[in-house]
Amino acid sequence: MAADGTFVRAMPIGAEPQPGGGVHFRVWAPLPEDIVLVVDGAEYPLAAEDGGYRSVFIADAKPGARYGYRLDGGATPLADPASRWQPDGPHGLSCVVDPSTYRWRDGAWKGVRGGDPHLITEIHIGTFTPEGTYAAAARKLPLLKDVGITVVELMPVAEFAGGFGWGYDGVDLFAPTRLYGTPDDLRAFVDTAHGLGLGVILDVVYNHLGPDGNFLPFFSKTYLTDRYDNEWGDAINFDGEGAAPVRELVRENAAYWVREFHLDGLRLDATQQIFDASPTNIVAELTQAARAAAPGRSVFVVAENEPQEARLVRPRDKGGYGLDGVWHEDLHHTAHVALTGRAEAYYSDYTGSARELLACVKHGFLYQGQRSRWQNKPRGMPSLDLPAHQRITFLENHDQVANSACGRRLVDLTDRARLRVLTALLLLGPGTPMLFQGQEFFSSTPFLYFADHKPDLAAGVEKGRREFLMQFPSVAAVETAKPGASETFARCRLDWSERERNGAAVALHRDLISLRRTDPVLSGYARLDGAVISDDAFLVRFFGGDHGVGAAERLLIVNVGREVAPAIIPEPLLAPPEGQEWRMLWSSEDAAYGGEGARPPLAADGTWVFPGRTAVLMETVAAPAETANRVAASD
Repeated sequence: MAADGTFVRAMPIGAEPQPGGGVHFRVWAPLPEDIVLVVDGAEYPLAAEDGGYRSVFIADAKPGARYGYRLDGGATPLADPASRWQPDGPHGLSCVVDPSTYRWRDGAWKGVRGGDPHLITEIHIGTFTPEGTYAAAARKLPLLKDVGITVVELMPVAEFAGGFGWGYDGVDLFAPTRLYGTPDDLRAFVDTAHGLGLGVILDVVYNHLGPDGNFLPFFSKTYLTDRYDNEWGDAINFDGEGAAPVRELVRENAAYWVREFHLDGLRLDATQQIFDASPTNIVAELTQAARAAAPGRSVFVVAENEPQEARLVRPRDKGGYGLDGVWHEDLHHTAHVALTGRAEAYYSDYTGSARELLACVKHGFLYQGQRSRWQNKPRGMPSLDLPAHQRITFLENHDQVANSACGRRLVDLTDRARLRVLTALLLLGPGTPMLFQGQEFFSSTPFLYFADHKPDLAAGVEKGRREFLMQFPSVAAVETAKPGASETFARCRLDWSERERNGAAVALHRDLISLRRTDPVLSGYARLDGAVISDDAFLVRFFGGDHGVGAAERLLIVNVGREVAPAIIPEPLLAPPEGQEWRMLWSSEDAAYGGEGARPPLAADGTWVFPGRTAVLMETVAAPAETANRVAASD
């Protein structure tokens, strides 16, 4: 309590220790007629405040105290809607946490700034290591740093029911799940990452709440709404009656992760299912709140959005929401078709052709308002003007890996030569690249859908998952893993011994990331252009900032199919700058990466042969004097 008798609070709701001792409890609970705070077995009435808020100060309560709210004489106290820790899960009592006791070591850390050359990896703490803890994951961070990763994206950690799960069924939005460690263990993970120069962002879910342990409707009937068609149940009420405190809860949650855990930003799950007709969309509002929670630090916010709506990343003053990036689903989908040859379900909107891959490089999203045959409606919106770094590009993520019969990784769905080719496109091409855990060493560990629920709920979840996969005809006859089986979860734990065995894959990623970061042209090209060579092959030319004689340029040749040896090649992008010639700088078929040997695509006589299943990066070098003289003579 402050000297003037007011309470010192970081958030409007929750249990917060006071500087002079004791704990102040505040909750928004307009629905129950009677509400009692239970702290370590003792009961206390709460004072009513305006707007449905209720509060009480307990002078002898301390951090570590267990508490809950008994509503209308109910037998079991319920968890605090803003609980900072649930040691026994969502059905247990909340625990008072004092976030100020952790001693941070990252005072010089400046955060993660949008537009900087980031390399993201997405990880699931529960399967990232055999132990499945924050502490064990922290010990692997130097290996991520070694390969060139700069930002770690955590799949959701908000508390959920059961012993394992993806995390998208969170019900206690402020409580890091007890499954991976204590709240301070999460702080130590972030602190360790910052000490290594790695940023950490957190996947958060504001489109629905989990089906087990969600007690918010007992506190207010306006937390959820059935006014929108949400594929995961009732949507969160951001724009209906009683929505203001709901918006406050989500806005404060976004700020909380940044303020109390020093997280560098957020990844917003499935924003197309966040419904809000308010003048200021909640996505823009929570993004602003997250950034305001870290004065002196940059906060990086990106979104998953199935239609890839450009408004998410447009500036606020131009009618946008002001985010830093949006996931590039189109690149993943067309690349998946190119690698596997399968174009079923939502992949049926793509051919995997060189034309599509090049369009992703040059123009970003493929669907910018055209009709989707699979969805039978227009998809996307115009976005040709968006900077490339605002597109989060990837070949794998948790959803897409799991959306196969057995959760197979690309290394098992295609051949390694093709995978090296599109890895080069991902890591050298425009956008902000993202890997999925273990992808940097071509992990073959599957990633299946797993969720530990009570038997009746588990049966429904399994049935729903099976029905979802029926959109893929190739999966229809396959016996898929049971989401609720502990063996399903266990199969998804990364096998880190593969990193030692697949040293060639590690070298591939390390070298490509280093090229992206240090090559004088790739790290800061002024513009790019490209041309299709065949159905499976194309080229991308990167123009440096200088022009004319001696200009530094790069040429990336990508071929996921058969060798192409054109008799004539009237393509101006293959012509080097005046006074220079092309020289091979890098090849995906280098033996160091497990290839069959690097082969230059350009012969001494000027003949081009584009090797099959190969990516080659060419650089400009000064032409020999005799070549320059010969060109001059021909003029």
